Amino acid sequence: MAEEKRACAKGCGDSDIHTDVKDYYGKVLQKTSDLKTNVCMTPARPVPAFIRQALKNVHHEVNARYYGCGLVVPECLEGCRILDLGSGSGRDVYMLSQLVGEKGHVTGIDMTEDQLDVAKAYVDHHMKEFGYKKPNVNFVLGLIEALTDAGLEKSSFDIIISNCVVNLSPDKKRVLAEAYSVLQDGGELYFSDVYSSGRLTEEIKNHKVLWGECLGGALWWKDLLRLAEEVGFSTPRLVTAKFITVDNKELQKVLGDYKFVSATYRLFKVPKGNTKACQVIYKGNITGVEESFPFDHQYTFKANEVAEVDGELATILTHSRFKGAFTFPPSGGPCGVKPKAAIEDPFELDLHLEKQNPGPATGGCCGTQPTACCK
Repeated sequence: MAEEKRACAKGCGDSDIHTDVKDYYGKVLQKTSDLKTNVCMTPARPVPAFIRQALKNVHHEVNARYYGCGLVVPECLEGCRILDLGSGSGRDVYMLSQLVGEKGHVTGIDMTEDQLDVAKAYVDHHMKEFGYKKPNVNFVLGLIEALTDAGLEKSSFDIIISNCVVNLSPDKKRVLAEAYSVLQDGGELYFSDVYSSGRLTEEIKNHKVLWGECLGGALWWKDLLRLAEEVGFSTPRLVTAKFITVDNKELQKVLGDYKFVSATYRLFKVPKGNTKACQVIYKGNITGVEESFPFDHQYTFKANEVAEVDGELATILTHSRFKGAFTFPPSGGPCGVKPKAAIEDPFELDLHLEKQNPGPATGGCCGTQPTACCK
């Protein structure tokens, strides 16, 4: 621990917000039931059986200290190098450890020593449980705004995930910039977080409980689109969204008319350019989604069917780990399946999804089973 503190000295300077968050997640919250809102437990999609099983294999003490707002599991994970921003007690790291396989690797970074102590205490337990000869996980003490200062190398990860953590940062743009830096070309930032219906007041931003409960630091969703573009990412692609309820009357009074939503986005580090819209054919070779691959709320690719995609998505598919899952027929071929219109507003998407699937959801913001895309 002393070595970690020295290594972290440059990148882990405490702002008032960082100190408050560490106290809230290290001292105030001792278990999931200590949360005052349902922000960090907002479901969005049913959880596939293989992920439920992976979660069952995670030690109960690690699960008990979980505070995420979704289940962040993109597709094509086997053999990948993944970074989990704000990994906390390590629940998602240990779940993903099973999905990337022994040849893949998962790194968790968190600024809360109490949470990291829990995560590290069970490394040997989980490697034995998974049948691995050597650990394929590690945990780093550091800030998500200072990944390189914490010792993470530039262009070293295939995928970065984050689960209800970016809102806790006082500098969202720097978080995105650091993520962009440590991603490989073609890499993806796939994350679930909390967004507001407008820019929040200073009273809300300065409310310690609301910040700790993931509301006080929520971005206006339109600001995410702007910041992603400024950093260099592709346009954020909205995967799913779920409206957040706040039942605490004291907190409701402070929040006033502001609304909040838990939403999952995909951002890619791909070349900029004027790639034209084109036709693609999904090969059906991603394990777990052989018949139908739900990429985001707009595009669901059915195996062996021609589909038309916009220019930016064409760039993503040809420069990311999904390249081997698609073919690109010559132009002038048969008319492809037209995608439904994109929805930018996560609040609008939640209403749209509710109309399609009335009733409570039963899972997290999850993807599907991985395949060997990062070897």
